[in-house]
Amino acid sequence: MSEQIINISFPVKEGILTSLKETKDEFTKDVLFLSALLFYRKRKLSLGKAAELAGYNKMDFIEKLQQEEEYIFDYSENEMNEIFADVNKIK
Repeated sequence: MSEQIINISFPVKEGILTSLKETKDEFTKDVLFLSALLFYRKRKLSLGKAAELAGYNKMDFIEKLQQEEEYIFDYSENEMNEIFADVNKIK
């Protein structure tokens, strides 16, 4: 069963696109990527779901993050300590 797609639209003044020197399609792609990035940073979307929102597969999204010099994994100090503690338990 496929998931239902919901179209969302909002107005943008033509001058914005002119200032950005972008077409409507380029702007749309940028907005989707930046939205996905924001939700990923806020940990509201997983890497896979953020990639899906941006219109990328997971590997292409990771490459795009690297091009934008974004962290793929951004763990807090507490999360890193938990990870290392779990690893030490395995030894």
